[in-house]
Amino acid sequence: MSQALVTANLPVPSVVGSLDAYISAVHRIPVLSQEEEQELSRRYQEDSDLASARKLVMSHLRFVVHVARGYNGYGLQLSDLIQEGNIGLMKAVKRFDPDQGVRLVSFAVHWIRAEMHEFILRNWRIVKVATTKAQRKLFFNLRKSKKRLGWMNAEEVRMVAKDLGVPEATVREMESRLSGRDIGFEAPADAEEDAKPAPEAFLVDEGADPYENVADADQTDNQLETLSSALEKLDERSRDIIQRRWLNEEKATLQDLADEYGVSAERIRQVEANAMKKMRTLFAA
Repeated sequence: MSQALVTANLPVPSVVGSLDAYISAVHRIPVLSQEEEQELSRRYQEDSDLASARKLVMSHLRFVVHVARGYNGYGLQLSDLIQEGNIGLMKAVKRFDPDQGVRLVSFAVHWIRAEMHEFILRNWRIVKVATTKAQRKLFFNLRKSKKRLGWMNAEEVRMVAKDLGVPEATVREMESRLSGRDIGFEAPADAEEDAKPAPEAFLVDEGADPYENVADADQTDNQLETLSSALEKLDERSRDIIQRRWLNEEKATLQDLADEYGVSAERIRQVEANAMKKMRTLFAA
């Protein structure tokens, strides 16, 4: 937060103490006229007058509170949302052009919402629920698009997908993620005996026995050496067929190799079978 405020070079309106007292205080600050906004903004832009910037910020704090209340359904503290919105407001004041003929509140709303959105996405879930532009749009519109509590039916999903311009599968996935909840990785100290196991109970500690790890690594190295040795003992055509049929990332088909070698696919299969038989013998030795 401090870095954003340094960037803005503006005073810091802080939400401390009683939230009700703060809200009451900001509503007592007079609202500026458009002419006053323009005059104060010009002073700040042309003369770096921080006192003028402060007046612009203070007069719009009530609007930040209004916007923040619209995000009450995400389970985050209203005071935190207001504080983030205040940062957006200060960024807007810094970038506001009084000669564009629009009120500061119309310009600032986009900056205020952007800061609140980022804060919500960072804190609403431990695991991120919206990483693309389309998912962010769906995240913030799905709740108000739903007509009732509970899971949406097929028609509601279709309508939401159409309204927001996203696939129906994306709507169902986001609804499922919004309906979930975070759980602790470790079981709480006061967990009941018949409670569901915590995620930590399903993990296997593969590093518990260093001896087994070393033995497994040695076995893997030996298998690779044996495979390499077995391939070396094959004739060139057999080695090429095994390599391309089983070891390459892009596997060749029997017909691909048959066309290349000028024989039938059945002949390639026979060569492959004989080569595999020879290699099994070497592995068993």
